[in-house]
Amino acid sequence: MTAPLPLTGLHHVSSLSARIGRSHHFYTSALGLRPLIRTVNQDQPTMYHLFFGDGAGTPGSDMTVFDIPHAAPERPGGNSITHTTFRVPGIAALEYWLARFAELGVPHRPVAERDGRAVLDFADFEGTQLALVDDGGGPGVPWGASPVPLEHQVRGLGYVGVTVPELAPTDRFLTTALGLRHERVYPVADAPRYDVHVYAMGSGAVQAQLHITVRDDLPRARYGAGGVHHLALRTADQPMEGWVGRLDELGYRNSGVVDRHYFTSVYVREPNGVLFEIATEGPGFEVDGPIDPARLSLPPFLEPRRDDITARLPPLDTEGPWS
Repeated sequence: MTAPLPLTGLHHVSSLSARIGRSHHFYTSALGLRPLIRTVNQDQPTMYHLFFGDGAGTPGSDMTVFDIPHAAPERPGGNSITHTTFRVPGIAALEYWLARFAELGVPHRPVAERDGRAVLDFADFEGTQLALVDDGGGPGVPWGASPVPLEHQVRGLGYVGVTVPELAPTDRFLTTALGLRHERVYPVADAPRYDVHVYAMGSGAVQAQLHITVRDDLPRARYGAGGVHHLALRTADQPMEGWVGRLDELGYRNSGVVDRHYFTSVYVREPNGVLFEIATEGPGFEVDGPIDPARLSLPPFLEPRRDDITARLPPLDTEGPWS
């Protein structure tokens, strides 16, 4: 079997929302991301699945949100994805965002330093733990219709933080199965007896990193609104059977190849229970034509059910309020 092409960085992060209209309004009107795709949960098509990203919908810029109406809040803890960061171009941008968050009432902390970079921790109104990180002016495609000035806009995803109770099984998964490199260690800011381990892929830039916090003092997280369902890592377009074969050979149970219409995927849980997805870059969000977030986009296997699905979906209030 042909060896799979390597991972190059983050592809997307998928969170959970009890009030999907509020989340849409937050990510577009507060955070200034472009609404890319309005679709449904392919496994439960009576609920929305929304995609947000940079001006071109570049792989690695996407934050997606699953609609889980009336879900209880997540119980934070270990064995989970605990932090999602977005890249912004410099300290001036972070200062702009500090003022913007204060004006909009977005929960946030002062700018701090973490792993040698300036970061601004904040949360959306579901409680999803997020941060802006200074990437020194890295790549990104601005969105001309964003409420945020071009020079301060979010450029895409940065690193993702995961918390596990023990490192060894997760380390074996990341390095042996996925081919990531263990690069360095730094202490947890508010609990310095615990460490964060940085793993890198591809160029090793901030958008190609995972930060694994090892803490054995936390309860196991319980999925809920404000939590993150999974993170996806990016690979070049290729037959995904190569990744399935690699995971099978190493004993990691996985989903097999899954066609998500916009990309092709394989899902796998690492030994501490965190759900990973490996996703191709293409065909991308213009597979059905130019990006139109007002259109309900359905994969081909759901298209025959469009009338029924549309009738059962509630109206999506994209105008807020978000609080």
